[in-house]
Amino acid sequence: MNEIRVYFNRLHADAKIPEYGSFDAAGCDLYAVEDVDLEPGDIEVIHCGFSMEFPKEIEAQIRPRSGMAIKEGLTVVNSPGTVDADYRGEIMVGMINVSKTTKTVRKGDRIAQMVFVPIYRAHFLETTSGLSDTTRGVNGFGSTGRR
Repeated sequence: MNEIRVYFNRLHADAKIPEYGSFDAAGCDLYAVEDVDLEPGDIEVIHCGFSMEFPKEIEAQIRPRSGMAIKEGLTVVNSPGTVDADYRGEIMVGMINVSKTTKTVRKGDRIAQMVFVPIYRAHFLETTSGLSDTTRGVNGFGSTGRR
């Protein structure tokens, strides 16, 4: 398993260091530092109360927690959210209530998970001779599911 160093800066007294739920978990849990009510359809930014620094060849992705999304109808609105390596502000999670009832996020709740992923920087090269042929070709949006 690859490891990186992530420097954690507590911005709120109740901020918790992200934790992995098990040894082989891909994502670490993010915790709310505030209580927030979300009406059906509401989008709110939930504060996690910390900032961080990690290597520049890495991206931190903020993803929904499956239990919260399936059981509560609370999910990350811009999933996956991206935290760039040069960002030094507070980590926050944009959440949406897709359920039919009001939901409350409480201080200390696990609200999302964060996964660290290597990134590649693309160098775009324009071609006038076209792209290579594939079986799929230009067929998109569900075309590979057709028989």
